[in-house]
Amino acid sequence: MRPHVALLGLGEAGHAIAAGLAGHVRVTGFDPLWDGRPAGFTTTATPAAAAAGAGVVIALTAAADAPGALESALGHTADGALYLDWSTGGPGLKRDLAGTAAAHGLLFAEGVLMAPVLRLLLRTPVLVAGPAAAPAADLLTGCGMDVTALDGPVGEAAARKLLRSIVVKGLTALLVESLRVAEAEGLGAWCHDHVVGALADLDAATVARLLDGTAAHSVRRVAEMEAATAMARSAGEPGTMAAATAEVLRSVSARGLPRAAR
Repeated sequence: MRPHVALLGLGEAGHAIAAGLAGHVRVTGFDPLWDGRPAGFTTTATPAAAAAGAGVVIALTAAADAPGALESALGHTADGALYLDWSTGGPGLKRDLAGTAAAHGLLFAEGVLMAPVLRLLLRTPVLVAGPAAAPAADLLTGCGMDVTALDGPVGEAAARKLLRSIVVKGLTALLVESLRVAEAEGLGAWCHDHVVGALADLDAATVARLLDGTAAHSVRRVAEMEAATAMARSAGEPGTMAAATAEVLRSVSARGLPRAAR
């Protein structure tokens, strides 16, 4: 008999993963906003129906919905089922979910998606951590997924994801702010091309120079970012990212750089 995997949450990521897994395992899925389109797998009217008898449950919900998703599966899965929470929640949430799952006889692992799902679909890299990490990675890798089991405790995968998000989403916010100000100054095209070139040259040596240079010149760089904040505000933008950058750089003179940067 083919393994039964239930997907709770059929948004872009959940639907893509469910569709990819359907060629390898029996898949059932639930989403309260499901629109009824053909899915290539079985959709159900309730989360309990999706989880009924499943040996693996993957919850791909918003972090706020993660406790409810787990609650909806309790008492409906196969005995000793794997419960994989792949919401983008923090380490504390993941540890709370792990405790609830264990209290009800489920083997828990957290998981995080480390790239946009619509680009890589089933091959999207996933990090998993917790008691069910190894068996989950074995099963899902056999289905064509790119799943890496971490040796660390529940919460480590979430921490890695959020650390990445600080950089990636922070960079996105910086791009939005700088390009808005650039457009106000009539320099939109130049700024875009300059940023693309700077990012294309980014490597370990460049990162080291940025950090080392900040340690040596933090006072001057704070003044530079204060000027950038003033320019943004004069252009009608709040300069939120520039002001926050100045604040972080201001802390370097007192606290130094993180140990990992040395």
